[in-house]
Amino acid sequence: MSAITEHTQALVIGGGPAGSTTATLLARNGVDVTLLELSRFPRYHIGESLLPSILPIMDLLGAREKMDNYGYTRKEGAYLEWGRERWPLNFGEMAGDRTYGFQVIRSEFDHMLLKHAAEQGVKVFEGIEVRSLHFDGDRPVRASYLIKGENGNAGQLGEITFDYLIDASGRKGVMANYYLHNRRFHDVFKNIAIWGYWKDYDKMGTGRAGDIAVGSIPNGWLWGIPLHDGTISVGVVMHKDAVAAKRGISQEEIYCEAIESSTLISNILKNATMTSQLKTETDYSYTAEQFSGPGYFLCGDAACFLDPLLSSGVHLATFSAMLAAASISSILSGEVTEQEASNFFEKSYRQAYLRFLVFLSAFYDINRGRDAYFWEAQRLTPADVDANNLKAAFLTLVTGLKDMNDAQTDTHHFVLEMMSKRIDENLNFRKDKQVLETLEGEQLAQKNENANFFSSVEGFFALNKEEAVDGLYVSTDPQLRLARVA
Repeated sequence: MSAITEHTQALVIGGGPAGSTTATLLARNGVDVTLLELSRFPRYHIGESLLPSILPIMDLLGAREKMDNYGYTRKEGAYLEWGRERWPLNFGEMAGDRTYGFQVIRSEFDHMLLKHAAEQGVKVFEGIEVRSLHFDGDRPVRASYLIKGENGNAGQLGEITFDYLIDASGRKGVMANYYLHNRRFHDVFKNIAIWGYWKDYDKMGTGRAGDIAVGSIPNGWLWGIPLHDGTISVGVVMHKDAVAAKRGISQEEIYCEAIESSTLISNILKNATMTSQLKTETDYSYTAEQFSGPGYFLCGDAACFLDPLLSSGVHLATFSAMLAAASISSILSGEVTEQEASNFFEKSYRQAYLRFLVFLSAFYDINRGRDAYFWEAQRLTPADVDANNLKAAFLTLVTGLKDMNDAQTDTHHFVLEMMSKRIDENLNFRKDKQVLETLEGEQLAQKNENANFFSSVEGFFALNKEEAVDGLYVSTDPQLRLARVA
């Protein structure tokens, strides 16, 4: 291992998708970047289903060919059994363009991104624990670290100064948990996930190989994610209260009972054998009350995480990475001030996060007819989201929102109701594939409007003048930066 330098323009803590993406984009813009990662890759991580939004990020990173040729399972869509509804969902069918995502083994995917970062000029160091940060006022300026010794040896201490900090330390949340003390767990989405891996499953159980399978059950839902090593990741998500009510029942029994309760997942696994120990996560739905400040940006899980249902983890991680890299690059080039860049990052990232939050809450909410507490507990409330932030996130998407009264209850109810109606409309369009392809006139216009709405929720925004935030937007020509609306 080469020596860690004493100073760097940008210090990135964490080598997951958020950290490696930010670091690579900065390095490709000529910024001196040092990345310190606690683990030694490859290392295990959950979050295996990637949205099609990963493709433009791979293009920006210069890693699209690696992604396409690696051998990951290609994901053309999903199959859902949600309450009484059953439907296949094909990516791109509403917008008129065929696209795809991937199902990945995260240890391999994350390692691929980290190695690519090093190839692009990032100084990557693994097995490095950032032990403390030191500040000049509110601005972090120096990090103390420990180089973890091999075979349990004590290791070596060191320090590095920096101009800008990207905290991509994941759930550990170095800045949010230890310095800002501003991580807040949601009252909504207090769920527990239990999962494991199976082999010899029915690869055509959803009608098409590669699709993610999502099946609801009375007290939760299950995922089935087919992976390129021949296994399938199968997990159950249940509200903590629903799990607590099953006193005296083991984790394994809860997991197996959930699988048996889903016709979709149980059919996929009818001849399968489990190949792993069960894993579990809880208390994973949270947000920092502030994503950026003087000289620092919180990216990916270090800033926030929602829920596995919509596969938003890597999406938000890479989106925030793009925002941070564009912001820092433009500060260094003198195109924007630090305050302008920080405000842009904060508002853009929070809007993306809140749009997914409402989408998620509404998706759970469409099954409120059930008596089970799980479904009722996923409702969005004023305690979870500030009404002004929620309004800002949907202002450009919803006609009439700007004229609403600022009362929190009105805003939350209106936005959630609007999202629920859009979801119902979207699913109704998708049910008959032949009719979808032959729509004309008013129905075609309505379909396109619905597709554009969800493209703004699920995709990357602030990438053009029309979606500018405070007069700034992300430009990729001739390189990644923030541009001003003339």
